Amino acid sequence: MSDFGFRKVSAACFEVRIGDLESNTKKIIEIINKQKDSDVIVFPELSITGYTCADMFLRKEISDKALVCLKEIIDKNESDAIIGVGLPVRLESKLFNCAALIHGHELLAVIPKNNVPNYNEFYEKRWFASAKETKAQTIRLFGKDVPFGLNIIVEGSNGVKLGCEICEDLWVANAPSNTLSDLGANIIINLSASNELVTKNEYRKELVRMQSAKCNCAYVYSSSGKGESTTDVVFSGHQIIAESGSIRAEAMNMFEEDDVIVEGLVDIERIENDKIRMNSLGDISQCARTIYIENKTHEFLPERVNAYPFVPSDKDVMEKRCLEILNLQATGLATRLKKIGTKKVVIGISGGLDSTLALLVIKNAYDLLKYPYKDIVGITMPGFGTSKQTKTSADSLMELLGIDCRTIDITKACKQHLSDIGHEEDVYDIAYENTQARERTQILMDVANSENAIVVGTGDLSELALGWCTFNGDHMSMYAVNTSVPKTLVKFVISTYAEKLASEELKKVLIDICNTTISPELIPANDDGSIRQSTEDSIGKYDLHDFFLYNYVRNGFSKEKIRQLAYVAFNIDHKKIDDTLDIFVKRFRTNQFKRNALPDGPKVGSVALSPRGDWRMPSDYQG
Repeated sequence: MSDFGFRKVSAACFEVRIGDLESNTKKIIEIINKQKDSDVIVFPELSITGYTCADMFLRKEISDKALVCLKEIIDKNESDAIIGVGLPVRLESKLFNCAALIHGHELLAVIPKNNVPNYNEFYEKRWFASAKETKAQTIRLFGKDVPFGLNIIVEGSNGVKLGCEICEDLWVANAPSNTLSDLGANIIINLSASNELVTKNEYRKELVRMQSAKCNCAYVYSSSGKGESTTDVVFSGHQIIAESGSIRAEAMNMFEEDDVIVEGLVDIERIENDKIRMNSLGDISQCARTIYIENKTHEFLPERVNAYPFVPSDKDVMEKRCLEILNLQATGLATRLKKIGTKKVVIGISGGLDSTLALLVIKNAYDLLKYPYKDIVGITMPGFGTSKQTKTSADSLMELLGIDCRTIDITKACKQHLSDIGHEEDVYDIAYENTQARERTQILMDVANSENAIVVGTGDLSELALGWCTFNGDHMSMYAVNTSVPKTLVKFVISTYAEKLASEELKKVLIDICNTTISPELIPANDDGSIRQSTEDSIGKYDLHDFFLYNYVRNGFSKEKIRQLAYVAFNIDHKKIDDTLDIFVKRFRTNQFKRNALPDGPKVGSVALSPRGDWRMPSDYQG
């Protein structure tokens, strides 16, 4: 297996013994040496001594012994991970609450806490100075000068770029992690001792999640737990691993008997790709001090991968997302109609998914504008391959929505055109198929001209990615409302509308459309009038194509990484994945010329292919 950029990070917590440094050290060493395949291991704040030692911190024997214990941890370390442990450190006649960063048998750096709380239950300034209170850049420990201070990044040969902050540093407006992220850190660790209050755990979790999103990084948080003094407060032992706004793993161990080690895989390749793409930076007037190390590259793949990245797994979240998408589409169209002073639209209705969603969007836009539905001109244009099922669905849909319904049969016109260009009627090639698509577009455009209307396009994001549209045919319109909605999501938006907003009669029609075979219907139907041509039989399942699209465009992954993730995500024959991925990559790279000529349309998600904003690519790319 190749290295695909996944790194295992661990947040550890054990039952600390306050002031029993030897016992705590033994436990830390034991946990470290169990986590030999971790790339990062994080312990709580002041984990060597315990956070709640209070005035005992002021005794020199405590800080001296803490250094002896730190040296023991370094000497007995059998892991290749970058490790963060907490201890008090004396420097310049001040005491600092610090994180020691260790790799192998080396102390890499000592990071002092920058924001020292002194309010409510916190009284840290009684014992500890802030990082702001020293200009020291190094500290002499174990016979060598070790980097000391803020803005230190440990960069491993395996791609990890690690920055560190301590507890309260996360809770302030100008968190050190903000600067560390701007300076290139892709993993932030936080050694914490956050006491528990009612609802605080949810707030803390959301804070970590949002900081990982804001900093575009992986965030590994480890907070003190059982064993800390309960004189006035209780510590729950909260471990959280987040990545770019998503929680990857979490545990609270208030009542756990054993040590708690929370593990998670984070994708530093994805993080790095996003950092390069989203290049807005904050204040980087300060310079990073980078410590380079040689460390192992562990090759990981996640045990589970979301097969439907465009579709939320939670039903309530999914329904809310679908209605929000519908509203965004409708708002875009309503704004366009209002600004150009047009009250009429023309749309081709096929009885398939895309035209159905586009018509629902138009209806919602007309509701926003308080325009009459009779100014929506819906045209069915049956041709060589139109099935009885889709024609019936199209007619029923338009009738139930109360729009201006029209039928224009294109069979005769297409036969005439095929005859004019010397093409046999029974040769079902691309010219045969595209003749129908372009005839339909011509009708829509000409009707729009005669009605002082605009043509609303129906093509979706998945079709644009694959070039599964006829250039200057269904590819063209005056406003394309589905342009950033992928096929897998189109069906869910329609079904959500059916469940939440439709009458029983309309709901039945919409569900029938959702269950209809996806087809362009460009070759003659079967003898019984059923659909003969299946898009997914030709190019592969849209489930796969949308998975490939998300990971290719949004995450910037290589073809091989996408393949391996698809093997995990889909429980199907690997050859089917391989064949469909080959089709996707080839069609995506060779159909940019169609995307370069896209009509306007609203962006509703993080993946879009408009050449004016989201995706610029040479039409003759040969990579």
